[in-house]
Amino acid sequence: QVQLVQSGGGLVQAGGSLRLSCAASFESFNRYMMSWFRQAPGKAREFVASISWGGSQTYYADSVKGRFAVSRDNSKNFLYLQMNSLNPEDTAVYYCAARGAPFNTARVYEGDYAYWGQGTQVTVSS
Repeated sequence: QVQLVQSGGGLVQAGGSLRLSCAASFESFNRYMMSWFRQAPGKAREFVASISWGGSQTYYADSVKGRFAVSRDNSKNFLYLQMNSLNPEDTAVYYCAARGAPFNTARVYEGDYAYWGQGTQVTVSS
């Protein structure tokens, strides 16, 4: 059974930083492409970042490039999202997602991922 359990998030002032974590409870974590998505109120879920099996390849949405960093620790089955220089437009519920396939930068849609975390709220105040 594939489970993703998220932690982190919360309230931060504009310009601040937060780190999100996503713990995977399944084996072969290192054979899953992992991604982060977010969903703001009244908006569709959107892609944020993705990372390859071994962590050597990453891909970011233009809106977060240079501010966010995705990483993973396969020895601990963890995925991370370090978010810096946050602004109010980053306010959303953030989700981690897993796809049992090699890294592909075209995989930026909800339907590309079979497994999801429960979501965690990130609120950035101005």
